[in-house]
Amino acid sequence: MDSEALAVEYVLLGLRFDRLVRGFADSYTGDPMLRAQVAVEPPPEPAGLAAAARHLRAEVATADLAEPRRRFLAAQLTALECSGRKLAGEQLPFAAEVEACFQVSPAMGDPDEYRRAHRELAALLPGRGSLAERLRAVRRLDVVPPERLSVAVQAVSSALRDRVRARFELPVGETVEYRIVSDRPWSGFNHYLGGFRSKVAVNADVGHRASTLPQLVAHEAYPGHHTEHCRKEAGLVQRDRLVEHTVFLVNTPQCVLAEGLADLGLHAAVGPGWGPWAAEIFADLGIRLDGELAERIEAVLLRLLPVRQDALLMLHGDGADEADVVAHLQRWLLMPEQRARHLVGFMRDPLWRAYTTTYVEGYRLLRRWLDERPASTSSADRYRRLLDEPLVPESVRAELATRV
Repeated sequence: MDSEALAVEYVLLGLRFDRLVRGFADSYTGDPMLRAQVAVEPPPEPAGLAAAARHLRAEVATADLAEPRRRFLAAQLTALECSGRKLAGEQLPFAAEVEACFQVSPAMGDPDEYRRAHRELAALLPGRGSLAERLRAVRRLDVVPPERLSVAVQAVSSALRDRVRARFELPVGETVEYRIVSDRPWSGFNHYLGGFRSKVAVNADVGHRASTLPQLVAHEAYPGHHTEHCRKEAGLVQRDRLVEHTVFLVNTPQCVLAEGLADLGLHAAVGPGWGPWAAEIFADLGIRLDGELAERIEAVLLRLLPVRQDALLMLHGDGADEADVVAHLQRWLLMPEQRARHLVGFMRDPLWRAYTTTYVEGYRLLRRWLDERPASTSSADRYRRLLDEPLVPESVRAELATRV
């Protein structure tokens, strides 16, 4: 099978998974005839999809492909085989499922590190009461009123877009349409439409704050998901004719890179000083933000990111009671109970049950990869590779290993 036929078969396989589980293909911007073909086929069987992924991976191993392309397709197909087996009812250890789907090995975090982060946070937060109460008190100060959320999102997006255009470049005509929604399981969601267009939904129910809105917009749009989709469509799809990049599939290694680069978006676009930078934007809107304090608090809270993966491992790996998982999130992430239960609900969703790992391991892996870059390579150049190249966790780790 030639490389073009392999890529088309991979896309068809991804679309068949999406027919079986709606939302499995997060975006598809390729030939509409392929989707139409899948739509009129008999309903796919999970075991058959797993077998097809296994067969196609064997074809990839012997095909005449450039190594980055081979590595990407092999990683994706390994994940698809695992998803097919799970959908067919096969019981897999949770750690094995995560490793097959995401090319990462999840592990519990260090409570001693969490305690150190809590002590540093306590030193930053004024007032009396528990640490969680003091954090909530500070967070209430920069809440964005619901009626101001849309204009605040647009202002941050415009400022970030200017920076991204100057630092990384954007295709001509790219656009993001923002919608304020409610009753969703997430705070924000990017739906890439193709043609350098995205719709980004922002969930008003979350209670957005000026201190976190820049991170959300950077994650979903500039230079996160929207920017990545645009640059890969312009480069990998239109220039290089790599058909496999017309479909983006959840629960695959490409998600680890996508979520990691998106979570590092504010770091890449603005970097140190993002707090005062954001405060100036919000000041023009009459929204208060202590930028320096917000930046210091968020730096400490980043060290608590592994707590989310702890919860995932407790829930699916150890079979812990949901009440214990909620208590763990409340204790270490200082989360209100309602928010903790909401997060556990996301982790119980059949499609998204393992997805939290992509944020934790994606950020951890890519932050190290950016920090340990060669002296001759700028941070912007390193991040640009994430936007442009078909990297997977295995290839990133291989580069890190050569630096040891």
